Order: sequence, then structure tokens, then C-alpha cells
Amino acid sequence: MMKILYKLIFFIFFFTNISSADLIKPNSNLKPLDVLVIQLNSLKNNNNPYKDAGIEQTWEFAHPINKVATGPLEKFKQMIYSDNYKILISHKNNKVIILKETPYKLIYKVHILSKDKKKYYYIWQIEKVKQEGKFKNCWMTTAVSDPIYIGETI
Repeated sequence: MMKILYKLIFFIFFFTNISSADLIKPNSNLKPLDVLVIQLNSLKNNNNPYKDAGIEQTWEFAHPINKVATGPLEKFKQMIYSDNYKILISHKNNKVIILKETPYKLIYKVHILSKDKKKYYYIWQIEKVKQEGKFKNCWMTTAVSDPIYIGETI
């Protein structure tokens, strides 16, 4: 009887933790850099707590207009696994520099050290949603450039 009870407790604990691993949702309290860091850290740790959790988290912060072009989620996952963006998955490190800042748009240069120790950068654009709806005044990603290769580490 105790074995069954332990198994039941384990089963409930295991599946409750996975299902309660809620994604961070866009909200107007998050700053543009918060959004970028959430996306970068999520892609860096893509398969934690489950496969492609990082891509799903990144999708949450895709601007509604961007989602029209890159969605639905399965299409977005395919795009992230393409040669241009798979560099972001499980990358080793990143460094962010602000290139341009306005009240409704920030443009960042994001340096990436890939898992195979190659260096790239992306231009990452985050804008405040102006459209009415649940995302109004939330900062969300509107564009990410193709990567620019800048060398290897020693």
C-alpha cells in the first residue's frame, strides 16, 4: 500500500510541476530589456523545463504583428531551428548593447557566443504595442535580423 501511495505522490508531484511551469506573459510592467533578457535566457536554456520551452517563451513576446508573419507556433519553431536562428539555442553567452532608443522602440545589438564557440551578432528590435487589446503598452519583439558572423574564440 505504501509503494502505491509513494508512486501516486511522485506522479502528482511530477506532473503538477511540469504543468505549472507557466510561461512569463507580456505585461506593461516589463521593460524592453526585461523582454530581451527573458527571450535570450529562454533560448539559452531552450529545453528546460521541457523540450522547446525556450522557443515557446520567446513566442510569448513576439509582437502581434510579427506573429502574423512568423506564426503559428509550430512554424515559429521551424524558423528558430533554421540556420539563421538555431545559433541562439543553447548559446553559451550573450552581451547586449542599445543602438537606438525612442519612447516606443528600442534597437539592440545582441552579441552571441554560440555553443560551438563562434561569435555572432543580431539586431533585435522591441516595440511597445500600440494596438488596443490585452498587449497594449507591452514591450514585444518586432524583428530580429539574420546573424552576422564575427569570428571564433581562442
